[in-house]
Amino acid sequence: MLQGKALPQLGTDLDRDSSAPRPQGREDHHGPASGPEPKDYFQERDGQRFAGTHLIVDLWDAARLDDLDHVDRTLRACVAAAGATLLHIHLHHFTPNGGVSGVAVLAESHISIHTWPERDYAALDVFMCGAADPQAAIPVLREAFDAGRVEVEEILRGRVAS
Repeated sequence: MLQGKALPQLGTDLDRDSSAPRPQGREDHHGPASGPEPKDYFQERDGQRFAGTHLIVDLWDAARLDDLDHVDRTLRACVAAAGATLLHIHLHHFTPNGGVSGVAVLAESHISIHTWPERDYAALDVFMCGAADPQAAIPVLREAFDAGRVEVEEILRGRVAS
């Protein structure tokens, strides 16, 4: 238990003190840049600039939605197919239905999954920025879960007004 210390609020920069040493390789996206400009990970496609592509994916008539190890392997295969960088996977297996909820945290954003095995249904968010290709995850998901129907909605996040 922390006594006499307040926890920082979510979304605050924990190292605002500019006199404190900064870890090597850290890019500061807050305030004026000191040194070389940080890399811009926004994308451009069809004349639009945006932060990243967010796919809303529904899998219907799907199988193996209650198999925690299979879900883990599938998320890892999606990350590899998309050319993304996996930072962490956290999955939770619910009982009694056996549904799985979780997230693969990526350097390029995330893939989240929520399954309803009793309905043969899974809902996924695949959001990636930079050079990663979120569309490459779709065939992996279709095959891994033997989905009878796959619905995908694409949203370009953080569109820059022209």
